Amino acid sequence: MKKFALVVGASGAIGNAIARRLAQDGWSLYLHYHEGRAKVSTLIEELLQTSPNQEFLAVKADFTLEDGADSLASQIYSLQAVVFASGHAFYGMLEETPVEEMNKLWKVHVQNPMRLIAILSHKLRKHETSYVLFIGSIWGETGAALESVYSAVKGAQHAFVKSYAKEVAYNHILVNAIAPGFIDTQMNRHLDEEEKQGLVEEIPLARLGHVNDVANHVSFYLSGQADYVTGQIIRINGGWYI
Repeated sequence: MKKFALVVGASGAIGNAIARRLAQDGWSLYLHYHEGRAKVSTLIEELLQTSPNQEFLAVKADFTLEDGADSLASQIYSLQAVVFASGHAFYGMLEETPVEEMNKLWKVHVQNPMRLIAILSHKLRKHETSYVLFIGSIWGETGAALESVYSAVKGAQHAFVKSYAKEVAYNHILVNAIAPGFIDTQMNRHLDEEEKQGLVEEIPLARLGHVNDVANHVSFYLSGQADYVTGQIIRINGGWYI
């Protein structure tokens, strides 16, 4: 019987890497996108070549909208795992952050993910063990200047993970978050090479993180090898924040 996972934000760099790794692990996938249809279509073509016995379905929804979760949920059938890897961010001082951006950040990272889980929870409960995994952020723990709202919503994700893990432990739904440090993706395009090098000098392992560093940990927490772990925020940051 095929096992299905939903990757929210599969068109982004981290979501794309997660999808590739989960496909290697034998998961059939719902690949969510909003504006990245071409990227997801290309990904599906590649995955069908490497994993022809699995299913890969593109699902579209706009998580900046009030009904984003409802729209996505209507496209999901069998489901054993959900990975939230959407990457909406805003860089700027708090007083320069438009209310519209605040609302988008809240809906993308908190409101719609919680609503989606609420709608799909009955599907997750059908399995002996199922998984909810958020890609949080180092900034949800320590905060970042010029990313106050982003830090706030990532902190809210972490708080939700801890509370919801307790709520559904009896149903064997494992709820965790991975909190990456600096992962070298387009989300950090506002930094020039000199600024990136300055960050590398602050990181004990002396390198930026790669998307596969995150994908490998997602694989582990959905593999069945970590089924006594729930309600945790797992740091992947090269020792930058301990």
